[in-house]
Amino acid sequence: MSIEVVDDYRDILKNQCPVIDVRSPDEYVKGAIPSAINLPILNNDERQQVGACYKNEGQSAAIRLGQKLVSGSVRARRVSDWASFAHSHEGALFCCWRGGLRSRIAHEWLAETGSIIPIVKGGSKALRRYCLQRIEASIDHSWLVLGGRTGSGKTRSLRQLSNAIDLEQLANHRGSAFGGDIALQPPPVSFENALAAALLSINHERPIVVEDESRTIGRLTLPDKLFTSMQSAPLVILELSLEKRIANIYDEYVVNGVPSMFSNALGRIRKRLGGARYRELLGLMEEAFNTGNKESHLQWIDSLLTNYYDPMYDYQLEQKSARIIFRGTFDAVGEYLEKQVING
Repeated sequence: MSIEVVDDYRDILKNQCPVIDVRSPDEYVKGAIPSAINLPILNNDERQQVGACYKNEGQSAAIRLGQKLVSGSVRARRVSDWASFAHSHEGALFCCWRGGLRSRIAHEWLAETGSIIPIVKGGSKALRRYCLQRIEASIDHSWLVLGGRTGSGKTRSLRQLSNAIDLEQLANHRGSAFGGDIALQPPPVSFENALAAALLSINHERPIVVEDESRTIGRLTLPDKLFTSMQSAPLVILELSLEKRIANIYDEYVVNGVPSMFSNALGRIRKRLGGARYRELLGLMEEAFNTGNKESHLQWIDSLLTNYYDPMYDYQLEQKSARIIFRGTFDAVGEYLEKQVING
């Protein structure tokens, strides 16, 4: 049986082609492309047994063991899952680590039911290599960086632009100590693959706008080439009054926040705050959450901004002052950036 093999990695990533990743769950959680779903041909235990057999007895014995472990109702259930996904997702593809046996066997089993779907040539390994190449090439793009003090609305402004990448959204983290639970962030490989897909979805002939980020977003690290490009790119500063920034932070973080998240986040910057200021802020924060009083929340947010985030950001911005090409309000910055993007 001839098997159709697809190697247009650009199309797979750019157009979010649905991919059935038949690797084991343990392999999948280490990283995958954004459009992949894990429907394994072997679970973790089965893969371990087959791997040991392959090492000790060779490929033929490993294949026989795999077919024994995944037989009867187990095999029928897995094939049914693949068929169901393929039926509801036109253009679905099979993918394993290197586009080898697991993809081919999955293809053959599914073909027996009358459903034929291609496999990704080279598998996840080839897709990963292509993603890294796209990120490597990002140094040649034209970038604009959107900066501003905490709470100024940078992310909201970014999402209104026609040629921007939201790095914090890809990282599932808002960037600061209060940016979210790092346990909910994707693994580094998935983050970089999603970044590569985002790079393919925008116009490289025009400036690409990103938010001013440190090298790390939560526990994820920006690729060196991208971070280097950002560090030398022109900088646009969004300016907003302290009162409005306090209100923004209250609306974005506190209204839907969990008290323990804030106390844990405050603990992460305890050393930089100093003992006395940390205890003062923690007391204000606990009082606010215990009473539910909005004014108490605004008080600790005010203190955190004026005593910690603003001085730190102002110092960092001073080091970048030569790169600043525009400062303005939310509307003025949005209009300026969109003109820069359109005019190239």
